[in-house]
Amino acid sequence: MNDRNIDEETLRELAEEGNETAQKRLADIYEARGDVEALSDLLDEGSEYAGLLLTRRAAKDDDARELQRLADAGSPDALEALERMLGD
Repeated sequence: MNDRNIDEETLRELAEEGNETAQKRLADIYEARGDVEALSDLLDEGSEYAGLLLTRRAAKDDDARELQRLADAGSPDALEALERMLGD
């Protein structure tokens, strides 16, 4: 991230318009806050980066159900982590 401070509301507006950089910045903010619901919303909006962050969190927590949910949402990283967890 750079030194420029763009408020969260502006980032949200840009992300909703499809700006991937804004989506990534928001995902980093949400991850730092531990806001899983907001990360999930970004994933639902198509942010692969949010899916990656959620996958890392679920794998760290050994949360097979969350990994399955993420895999079902189309995250190949979650599917791979789930397969590793299940020993396949």
